[in-house]
Amino acid sequence: MPFYEYRCRQCGHLTTFLEKLNAERTHPCEKCGSTDTGKIFSAFAVKAGKSSSSMSSCPTGTCPLS
Repeated sequence: MPFYEYRCRQCGHLTTFLEKLNAERTHPCEKCGSTDTGKIFSAFAVKAGKSSSSMSSCPTGTCPLS
């Protein structure tokens, strides 16, 4: 199950919930109790495993994305 972030439209508090995909559910704000919250788009990070010899590397040898 993925994590989803909700922002309270009353106080701006950000809360993260673990819920099923495509769940249409509202969550009350943990800070002020308002039910006026909205799901927001969140960035996520993925850490890759060891690179194989078939994968290319950065030309400078110091890739900022590794």
